[in-house]
Amino acid sequence: MTRPTLLRSVALLAIAAASFVASKPATAVQVTAFQQAVAENVSGDDQVAAFYRARGFEPIWTGGTEADLERRTALLEALGMARHHGLPTAKYNSDALLSQMASVRSGFERGALEVALTELYLDFARDLQTGVIEKPRSVVSSIVREIPRRDASYYLDGLLSDSPRAFLATLAPQSHEYARLMKAKMRLEHTIAHGGWGAPVPSGKFEPGDTGAGVVALRNRLIAMGYLDRTVTARYDSAMIDAVRQFQEDHGLTVDGVTGGETLTQINATPQDRLKSVMVAMERERWLNLPDGLGERHILVNLTDFNARIFDHGKLTFETRSVVGHQDSDRQTPEFSDEMDHMVINPSWYVPRSIIVKEYLPKLRSNPGAVSHLQITDSRGRVVSRNQSFARYSGNSFPFAMRQPPGPRNALGTVKFMFPNKYNIYLHDTPAKSLFSREVRTYSHGCVRLNDPHDFAYALLARQTDDPVGFFQSRLRSGSETRVNLDEPVPVHLIYRTAFTHAKGHTQFRRDVYGRDAALWNALSAAGVEIGGIRS
Repeated sequence: MTRPTLLRSVALLAIAAASFVASKPATAVQVTAFQQAVAENVSGDDQVAAFYRARGFEPIWTGGTEADLERRTALLEALGMARHHGLPTAKYNSDALLSQMASVRSGFERGALEVALTELYLDFARDLQTGVIEKPRSVVSSIVREIPRRDASYYLDGLLSDSPRAFLATLAPQSHEYARLMKAKMRLEHTIAHGGWGAPVPSGKFEPGDTGAGVVALRNRLIAMGYLDRTVTARYDSAMIDAVRQFQEDHGLTVDGVTGGETLTQINATPQDRLKSVMVAMERERWLNLPDGLGERHILVNLTDFNARIFDHGKLTFETRSVVGHQDSDRQTPEFSDEMDHMVINPSWYVPRSIIVKEYLPKLRSNPGAVSHLQITDSRGRVVSRNQSFARYSGNSFPFAMRQPPGPRNALGTVKFMFPNKYNIYLHDTPAKSLFSREVRTYSHGCVRLNDPHDFAYALLARQTDDPVGFFQSRLRSGSETRVNLDEPVPVHLIYRTAFTHAKGHTQFRRDVYGRDAALWNALSAAGVEIGGIRS
């Protein structure tokens, strides 16, 4: 919506409202017509109905006051920015709204318009603040995050308690990440409008010292993407090596300066594909638009990036590599937020029922001595003798649990970090250290393994002891299972971002290892989100 169109529309409504008031003095019949229209149109929404009853059915949009004019002008201006936020502009049906504004001639019509504006405002405000997809779990079952939806009263009271423009400006996430994603979106849209990044690089493998048409295509692609200064070289020289290495780092690839395999696949990704990743990331950021923020100190685990990070006052203070759940649907790490309140040093591993039934019971049925590193325990925690046959048990009838005591071979290593949740997900050490050198690290049953768990523990304990290393190591050396509470629980956010940003440098992109972003993009597209005016 252009500004002249917006102002003309606001003026039409102002003229209609003024002429209605001037030509027909406010008799009881006229007021009743407006009230009747409002009451009829809000009957399906208890919160909105209560709001209008509490203010005696006085309008907030369609009256003739300066305040009404300011609110409807601010709303139309905000709707004009919906596209920049990656929102479904057609959903708000501005054309129909403007037509309705221009056609108001009676109190009843003005009442219907009043409610239509309120409903439009609430739809837009909720989409902008906490996301277009109301129930992400209905799209991807592993997204079990609680979306911080606000009541209608929050938006309506907020609109009246502040400058409308100021309040509307607070709705979008205020994080630096969201602002940088918006900028990345604009850059990609500009790239698409100007022809993209040119021809893809032909298949093959390109190494330092190579020459030829493929190297020229690679050079041109790197220049177009901003990784290489303009040059006429046809040789895979040192500048191209540096450019490829930087590209690999920005895309979570093995940094070796060679273009082939997954590096070539990622180089040939289209700006349209990258734009979809950015727009899905913006939607995900809206899901994290929590009333109290992510936490002054918080832990962020990006499942696609295979890293766990601690942030203090918005600054990264600790980082370690991670291993996350396998791509199999029943082993993927879910997305949610909770609070870490303790760690366990020298932990036992209490084997999840799903693993017992699927992996260990079939072995025990054939051989009671199988998986001997695990104890079989009864309902009271007592160790059960293996001098028996387990062949008579099925997955439903097996009455025992299984436990691995603390020790060097324990599946959880030497420490686990607990944020108790119904999904039985936590962070922990692991004896399988070789997996941290892999490019794609999806090997666990769902929990998050840490490459540097001791340093992670020291960082957490530093706030409550002057000697975090000594404190931790003394309990580790005891060999006993020891619970250590955190004096200040730390919010943990398990997120999934195939596009994210750094304060400086290129936008980061990662592979959609679980296919979740593809599913979310389809849902956003179905809701009306578009790229370049074309729904895809």
